[in-house]
Amino acid sequence: MVSLPLPWYVAVEEGCQLLAAAGFKELKETEKWNVKPNNKYYVTRNKSTLIAFAIGGNYQPGNGFAILGAHTDSPCLKVKPISKKMREDFLQVGVECYGGGSWHTWFDRDLTIAGRVIIQNGKSIAQRLFHINKPILRIPNVAIHLERDMGTKFEWNKENHLTPILATKITEELLTSAKPHKSPDFPKIAENHHSCLISAICGELDVSVESIIDFELCLTDTQPAAIGGLFDEFIFSPRLDNLHSCFCAIKGLVNSTKSESFETDTMIRMMSLFDNEEVGSETAQGGQSTLQELIMRRLCSAQNHNVLAYEESIPKSLMVSCDMAHAVHPNYTEKHEDQHKPNFHKGVVIKTNQNQRYATTAITGAIMRKIAELGGVSVQEFVVRNDTPCGSTLGPLMSAKLGIPTVDVGAAQLSMHSIREMCDTTSVKMTCDLFESFYKNYSSISAQLEL
Repeated sequence: MVSLPLPWYVAVEEGCQLLAAAGFKELKETEKWNVKPNNKYYVTRNKSTLIAFAIGGNYQPGNGFAILGAHTDSPCLKVKPISKKMREDFLQVGVECYGGGSWHTWFDRDLTIAGRVIIQNGKSIAQRLFHINKPILRIPNVAIHLERDMGTKFEWNKENHLTPILATKITEELLTSAKPHKSPDFPKIAENHHSCLISAICGELDVSVESIIDFELCLTDTQPAAIGGLFDEFIFSPRLDNLHSCFCAIKGLVNSTKSESFETDTMIRMMSLFDNEEVGSETAQGGQSTLQELIMRRLCSAQNHNVLAYEESIPKSLMVSCDMAHAVHPNYTEKHEDQHKPNFHKGVVIKTNQNQRYATTAITGAIMRKIAELGGVSVQEFVVRNDTPCGSTLGPLMSAKLGIPTVDVGAAQLSMHSIREMCDTTSVKMTCDLFESFYKNYSSISAQLEL
């Protein structure tokens, strides 16, 4: 999942496959659940949020939850509902900025599109994942000869200058005679986008234009993820923020269920990978939705008549909010506080902010340090400078909404929110080991607390 250059729908689909291969059973929100201890399950919403849980062998309703929370989405450019544009005989695709991307990194990259297409398949409506595996789009820079400040100051307008080029009008007319068919049921989908783009989508999926109801497509870089550096110690990849955490969460959960501790665990081990964190989480499938609470309530009420089981479980639970952390940049060391400079290979980062932009407290931080010690994982500390605004994560949102004690952690990375990010290879194993230790050991550590 870390190496995927594709949008988060594909990451969620691959996550489901990893869970299914490990014996997790899929549940549907719309159906009645019959869940049992010593069993493993997962559920999706919008095909972009994934929640999985493994019920300990000695679990009783009212016991706590060990929860890992991360997000599946990343900043990107999304194709607009009406994307058909033409300027100076260039066919262009209208796009909208999703999240807070470092948009200057999208210029002069070999781009394509990927995502999902909603199709009418007989009497059913289904999602099909989609990816054109070649560069078909580009956002070219203006020549420095025409913009003399380009060498020292790069300024652009997100509406005017981030529109990618798809083709030229003359070549489209010469090489294609395909025109979109008029559909009495869904006539707009073919009219709202360039016919050559619609034809490419139909050809890739082997469907007719009449069967396409809608789609949600993102621009993606075509350069694959790579192991880099002279000693192969780095990962260069799109969307490390936050598919790195998602992958490690899945591996940590799956690996923890292979141990004897799962059969005797009194808690539920849960993993929540939410969509839409990069735009505030206020969606039906985001971290501020009722989704996680509803699932937790269903699990607490299963085969139990204690109406307060959910409320009893909350103070016994711990949520680990896992999102990537800021590694110290050797060219911008002044951006970090002198005593808090996370670096590569030195451990998973515990993030603290006294203004509660991170949810870590003295208690939750102490628990996480104990979990790291038991897992043989080093940790680093991070606080933002006093003169710098602090970003935030799912941690404070979920902690406030559910009332669950929370700690914020993450692997250190560079180039956050760039089209191509960077981290170290050892962070994958360290994070997987930390999360596995969390699932295995939180129940016993919780029993020791006198706080």
